[in-house]
Order: sequence, then structure tokens, then C-alpha cells
Amino acid sequence: MNTTPSTPPLDGATVLNEVETFHRRFNVFPTEAAYVAVTLWDAHAHLVECFETTPRIAFLSPEPGSGKSRALEIAELLTPRPVSTVSASANALYRLVDSAAGLPTVLFDEVDTIFGPKAGADEALRGFLNAGYRRIGGALRCVGEGSNQNAQVFGSYCAVAMAGLGSLPDTVLTRSVIVRMRKRAPNERVEPYRQRIHEKQGHELRDQLAAWADTVRDQVAEAWPEMPDGVTDRPADVWEPLLAVADAAGGDWPARARTACLELISAAHDNDEASLGVRLLTDLRDRVFCGADRVPTAVILEGLLAMDDAPWGDMDDKPINSRTLARLLAQYVTPANKPIKPRGIRTPAGFPKGYYAEDLTDAWTRYCPLPPEESATSATSATPQVSGGESVADSDTAIRHMSAETATPLFPVAG
Repeated sequence: MNTTPSTPPLDGATVLNEVETFHRRFNVFPTEAAYVAVTLWDAHAHLVECFETTPRIAFLSPEPGSGKSRALEIAELLTPRPVSTVSASANALYRLVDSAAGLPTVLFDEVDTIFGPKAGADEALRGFLNAGYRRIGGALRCVGEGSNQNAQVFGSYCAVAMAGLGSLPDTVLTRSVIVRMRKRAPNERVEPYRQRIHEKQGHELRDQLAAWADTVRDQVAEAWPEMPDGVTDRPADVWEPLLAVADAAGGDWPARARTACLELISAAHDNDEASLGVRLLTDLRDRVFCGADRVPTAVILEGLLAMDDAPWGDMDDKPINSRTLARLLAQYVTPANKPIKPRGIRTPAGFPKGYYAEDLTDAWTRYCPLPPEESATSATSATPQVSGGESVADSDTAIRHMSAETATPLFPVAG
């Protein structure tokens, strides 16, 4: 009896290894973790229907010529139904996602021209990128002619890769795996990319990824991958599909994926610029109040303006003032869930307006990073404070009696 030899089952780890090797031929990523993340992202695009979320991947750099566009070109060869663009309307993308051809993989180059500081905010496109990160996302639009209009929901859930200069809006960044590209050093070499030669090789790998994905689709759809310690909330949503792919592939990919997860999440946090409000709260806690229970507004402003490394001296071309301070702090609430507002502080010299630590404590706990490990004692002794009805003017006397070992005050005190 003639028997046809069966095709050996595809080994997921081997397929991912080959995809990673293909990227390494043409891209120099900043870390090993980036190669792992990009490879897993390529594979997840073939399984995107299995997940509740699909992480965006963002190749960002401060200067042109850092390999961002090349990274997108290689991803285009390896992902299903790729659509590359440098300009697209949100409506066109909604239509694309809802087409009968299946979910696309959108590769958006020069995305900084849409979200950059000179471009203004394209809220509709930002809405597409944000909503399409989660399966339930979409846009409600009226469709029809004239008065015959019907409401219709357009889906936006699909895999998206982006490349651009600088950064992106926080709402997009928090939904993304971020790869911060760099110009290649003189000793870093890549293979010249030739589309007519390498496209076929990339498509062969894409087909292997697709075939392997079909064998693990049910497994991945039911997976609840274990997260590394400390990875919760939005970062966990971002990495869950990638870890599920790594677990399905086996080999050393589960361990490599979790190492990459922790490294890239940490790097993203290191590069985060805190919002102006969080920066203000943190500066108030660590450099102005420093343990005091109340501080007049005038003293707070003096302290903020004395910080050379802070933005308070140049806010819309003018220094921060009491009105701006009040507006920024009013975004946050007291422990009683009321907006933080200045209150009167009774002192021997008068009744100035100021802020109380008890009103700020809840916001400090919820929004600020953990305080420095070093005790704030020295800073407290160096900072004029108003506590328990002490006059601002009386602080000058206290400073004159500080020992020679005490640090210089952070800001001058009104006499």
C-alpha cells in the first residue's frame, strides 16, 4: 500500500527564530528586547482575531535615518494583508477594516506629520488608533442619502505599526510597544534591502507564520498568559497577546518574551515625560512643602521659579503665576473629592492665600512617583515653610539661626 509521508508539524519556536533572523539582516534595533517584541508582534498579527487587544508597535527616533521605515518595510513582508501609508483619513481606515478581505495590518510611516507639534491634532485619526486597540472599539457614523440616514458602527480593531520622529500622544503611546530607534554606529552593519530579491523570502516566512498560527489558533484564543511581577493594567493589556504567542511557540520564547516585556515597559516609563500637573504636584511635595502642613501661594511661586530645571519660569512665554497655579491644581481633588483650591492661612503678619498639605495628600499619593529614598529632612530645614500659623516673615529669623552645616535656602524669603 502506498503511503504519502505526512508533513512534520511546524515548530513555532523555529519559525519565530527565522523571523527574528530575517529582521536582523536589515534592521539594527537598540536592544535584544526589541527584536523579541517585533518578532512576536509580527506573529500576533496572524492571530489578531484571537485577542481582546492588539498592541500598536511604534518605531520612534529623534532624527531621520534611524531605520524606522525599513523596520516597517520588513514588517510589511511578514504580516497578513498589509496596507502601508503615509497619509490616510480615519474614514478610509474604518472602511478598510470593515472590508470583506479580512482585517488589515496597517503600517503608518511618518506618523509624526499627523501628531507632530506643527501638524495640530487629528482627533479622528487618533480616535481610530485608540479605539482600534481593543476589539470592542469602533466609530458610530450616519450612513445614507439626504434625510434617509441610519446609524452604523464601523469597526477599527486591527494590528497597527507606526514609525515617526519624536514622540506620539500619550493616548497612543500607552497602547504601544515602543522601540526607540537610533542611527547605526560605524561598526553596525546591515544587509542592503532589495525588494525584488527579499520580498519573496519575506513572503515565504509570512506563509510559514500563517501556517503555524493556524495550528495554535484555538490554544491562543483560550490562553491567559502569566504576567511578570508588577505588570498590570494597560501594560498587561499591551503585552498579553505577545506573551500568548510566545507561550504557544515554546522553546526559549516564553522566557525571552517576559524579559523583553519588563525591559521595554521600564524603558518606556524612563522616557515618559510627566504631565505638567504631575510635575507640579511632585515639585510641590519634594521641593516646596517638604513636610510643611501649609505654604502661602507667594512662597510656592518663589520656590517654583527658583527651580532652574523646571518649566515654571516659561509657561506660554511668561512665568507661572497664582492664577495658573490654581488652574493646574484644580484639576485634582482633595481627599473629600473637592477640587484643590487656595485657602486662607492665618499668620501674625496677615491672612495670605495658600495651599494645605492635607488637600494635596491624596493627589500626591495617586499621581506622583514614589518620593526619593533619601529623607527629606535636609530639604525641609533648607526650605522656608509656614506651619501652624507661622508668619512668612518670621521664617527669615529661623534661617538666620540655622547652623553652618545646613544647606542654603532654595529660594529667598521676603523680609
